[in-house]
Amino acid sequence: MTKTMKRIPAILVIVLLLLVSVSVPLASAASAPAVKNVILMIPDGMSVGGTTLARWYKGGTPLAMDEMACGLVRTYSSDAAIADSAPAATAFSTGFKSHTGYVAVLPDVADMPGLQPIARGDEKKPVATILEAAKLAGKATGLVVTCEIPHATPAAFSAHYPDRNNYDDILEQQVYSGTDVVLGGGSKYLTPEARKDKEDLIKVIKDLGYDYVTTPEALRKSTSNKLWGMFAPKDLSYDFDRDPAKQPSLAEMTSKAIEVLSKDKDGFFLMVEGSKIDWAAHANDPVGVISDILAFDNAVKVALDFAKKDKHTVVIAVTDHGNGGITIGDRETSKNYDELPLSIFIEPLKRAKLTGEGVEKKLNADRSNIKEVMATYYGITDLTKDEIKAIKEAKPGKLNYVVGPMLSKRAHIGWTTNGHTGEDVVLYVYSPTGDRPTGVIENIDIAKYMERILGLNLQETTKKLFVPAEAAFPARGARVEWDDSDPNNPVFVVTRDNDKLKLPINKNLAEINGKLVKMNGLTVYNGVTTFVPQEALDLMKALQ
Repeated sequence: MTKTMKRIPAILVIVLLLLVSVSVPLASAASAPAVKNVILMIPDGMSVGGTTLARWYKGGTPLAMDEMACGLVRTYSSDAAIADSAPAATAFSTGFKSHTGYVAVLPDVADMPGLQPIARGDEKKPVATILEAAKLAGKATGLVVTCEIPHATPAAFSAHYPDRNNYDDILEQQVYSGTDVVLGGGSKYLTPEARKDKEDLIKVIKDLGYDYVTTPEALRKSTSNKLWGMFAPKDLSYDFDRDPAKQPSLAEMTSKAIEVLSKDKDGFFLMVEGSKIDWAAHANDPVGVISDILAFDNAVKVALDFAKKDKHTVVIAVTDHGNGGITIGDRETSKNYDELPLSIFIEPLKRAKLTGEGVEKKLNADRSNIKEVMATYYGITDLTKDEIKAIKEAKPGKLNYVVGPMLSKRAHIGWTTNGHTGEDVVLYVYSPTGDRPTGVIENIDIAKYMERILGLNLQETTKKLFVPAEAAFPARGARVEWDDSDPNNPVFVVTRDNDKLKLPINKNLAEINGKLVKMNGLTVYNGVTTFVPQEALDLMKALQ
């Protein structure tokens, strides 16, 4: 046997090893599941102290989101260290930091360290959301919340305006945006009586083909691919206070939304918000915080179970900011914190059957039953005279701000503020591919991550949806003017020769020479400039 012949097996082994090493990654890449769906879940105002407290409250067993923890998120806005919910949600939805009160528009000031100034003329300009980009890509879209639907967080995904309190315009944009599933509260804001334009948006919703439901039973029975559920005139009750016959849980709404949206073969984007964790933290009501963190975590489990079975879905859970500065331990535990048993903190909370908001509904008109109600429903049997007086004098709708601190004191739960806080928050992500952000990231990176894994382009979507109309139409030889004969229903009018295009503000409708056309985008006025979809310009161009 020659030396050459002896070397052949060794060479073959090396070749085979190289083939194996090359083929394994290729096989893995080929079998890796493509991400078609994203479920973004926002526990508004959930500080890590609240998460820890909720876990202890349920006995110390892991929360559903615990296994997804992978990093931290910085929460500051364009010009403040502590963010309001509107710019915080805008960062998630658009990939841009914005100003207090602004939903899905650029800020007018961006002076926090490391940020680039806003280009002159771009102030308050609407920018595309991940929901809008998903919709243009053919995906189904949904919003699920426990607050009223035009509130800051859902608004930042489905409307554009530099004032989160402008419910009239925001809600009209939401109705005409074409989102497939909308579940939450806020039915009163849809009625003519509550609106300056006197438009009946419930009728509009039904005319647009939605199954409009108002009860858990109707929600369960619905088989429609377009579903709009309103389960309260304003916000839904805290989960501990909720009547299951009248209002669905966040988990139930999440499950139904996934059921409907997952029918779309192109995939879906769903935003789910546990809205009132934030409200309870504002009130320093620990029971409200626990109530809705646990309700949110139940919804996370629904989403996570679906994702693990589906293998094409990413689930992200991340709060927009902290709130309240909640801690397990207060000034009274400064010297003996390491000697106190868990029961010192948890047992007072366990005695409460309702949140502070729920307790208020149990008081009679003259509030003569304060002792009985507080003992039965809030677990406090040793009220002082000053506490009874404070409860009696509490303003309607604000009792939780009075009784929350009372229970917190007895449970040694600390708070630093009734406002938001500026610390980093925990990022939770499940990805079937293992592709997820880690370390400390910016809140705008959440939008960029979703954009990347879904194969979307937010910048191009902005170009398609938000063309400055006052400049674009005259550049094509047309004249523009406002028809504000009805100031609450303004129309942007474009005229060229004998052709006339009418674009009602906040709607996806266009009237071209009397013919009504539905567009894949809204006409939006930001208080300064009107923006229209490229499709509106194309309508006029088609008449040349």
